[in-house]
Amino acid sequence: MRAVSTIEGRAIPLGLKNVDTDVIIPAHWLKTVSREGLGQGAFETIRAAPGNPFDVEDFAQAPILIAGDNFGCGSSREHAAWAMLDMGLDAVIAPSFSDIFAGNAFKNGILAVELPQDQVDRLLDVAQDHPITIDLENQVVTTEFQDRFTFEIDPFRKRCLLEGLDEIGLTLGSADEITRHEQMREGAMPWLDKPHRRDAA
Repeated sequence: MRAVSTIEGRAIPLGLKNVDTDVIIPAHWLKTVSREGLGQGAFETIRAAPGNPFDVEDFAQAPILIAGDNFGCGSSREHAAWAMLDMGLDAVIAPSFSDIFAGNAFKNGILAVELPQDQVDRLLDVAQDHPITIDLENQVVTTEFQDRFTFEIDPFRKRCLLEGLDEIGLTLGSADEITRHEQMREGAMPWLDKPHRRDAA
């Protein structure tokens, strides 16, 4: 997983409430197990509407999405996080997130920043014409207009994002301890590594 530290750039001012996972990536895209190409289907129904923010040239490579309350609700699908990553999004700012989506986002290296509605509204306004910066190390969202909004994040998730550690990376980080345990177990409980055989009568 790629490490996340500072995310800076334009932010797509979506602002919609209750954007569910079927809106993030429609069900007909779930036939694939590959992460590549899912960005084409991300927010497909919204992008089909004229004048939607995804069509604005200034937001073409935006690494941040600003959404409304209860983002990522609905059915559990990791494809939603995959699709957002594939379209270049590294972070989402919203007043609240579905727990399942927030977990999937974290496991795929997407930073979910939860801020009060008034602060989100201010960022939606700034995002129309100006960049936004998210500093994960200091847990703050800033703008060039001296806005400074602090956010909370679970310390474990923060460490994993900063160091780019997914579940495999965390396991590999304990490789020495795992090896020592296996060596100890081999001497103390050898029957665990040998198949039991029933003697023939």
